[in-house]
Amino acid sequence: MTAVIRTEELSKRYRGVCALDRVNLEVQEGAIYALVGPNGAGKTTAIKILMNLIAATSGHAAVLGVDSTLIRGKSYTEIGYVSENQEIPGWMKVGALLEYLRDFYPTWDRDLEDSLLKQFDLPRDRKIRALSRGMKMKLALAGALAFHPKLIVLDEPFGGLDPLVRDQLIEGLLERAAESTVFISSHDLAEIESFASHVGYLEQGTLRFSEEMTALAARFREVEITCEGDSRVPSPVPASWLQLKSSAGVVRFVDNQFTEDKTSAEIRRLFGEVKNVEYRPMGLRAIFLAMARKGDEA
Repeated sequence: MTAVIRTEELSKRYRGVCALDRVNLEVQEGAIYALVGPNGAGKTTAIKILMNLIAATSGHAAVLGVDSTLIRGKSYTEIGYVSENQEIPGWMKVGALLEYLRDFYPTWDRDLEDSLLKQFDLPRDRKIRALSRGMKMKLALAGALAFHPKLIVLDEPFGGLDPLVRDQLIEGLLERAAESTVFISSHDLAEIESFASHVGYLEQGTLRFSEEMTALAARFREVEITCEGDSRVPSPVPASWLQLKSSAGVVRFVDNQFTEDKTSAEIRRLFGEVKNVEYRPMGLRAIFLAMARKGDEA
């Protein structure tokens, strides 16, 4: 498969602050890739470097096979980019803005434009300044999709939006995803989990993991052990056991390298025979919190 986005040892420093630290990232063609992480993790910085809006301190980034430092002009005719803080001229009307944009994109599809306006309930004759925040985000997305981009880049598109607007944005995005690669940063983990194919976790500028969503879900489990007697935990425990707690004959932890055979063997080695063991699948939000707390503990 072809890598639509690739970074190698990508770093960005602002004086004494390291916003990105040697990030190696690869997004394959056709993926819906979600970059998640706490506020200040470096997600927006990474996207701005990819879009050639700011320069990296060191390392390399490529988008659609082009060095990101060369992304300009015609390069953007293949990239649909929407930012949380994107500025749209409020004095223009919805239809006038789209008419203005058409000339910049040789592949602009008028039928698709009409379809997106109808799908997003966007009136052509409405002044942009009169639109709600959600409507403005829908207009920005319509403008980013109407020319059939090869890559769609969305930086925190769901922030502060009501559930109905989020659903409309996601529906419009997924309808176009079959012909594009999607790269999205977001804190809305429940929504991301519902449609992303791949996920990367960025923390304090460091990419902690990057993998398929199904593989991530398979290797994380909440584990609960009910012991025969004393629930004191022997030391040391495997490094993959996070948030380990023990009380009243029960031991709980998160295993981030779970396989039933290996985890069961480690439990027998450390605890001997136990009354019961439960392995519970985890959602993306629970995984995110486990990783964030691991970082806090470190």
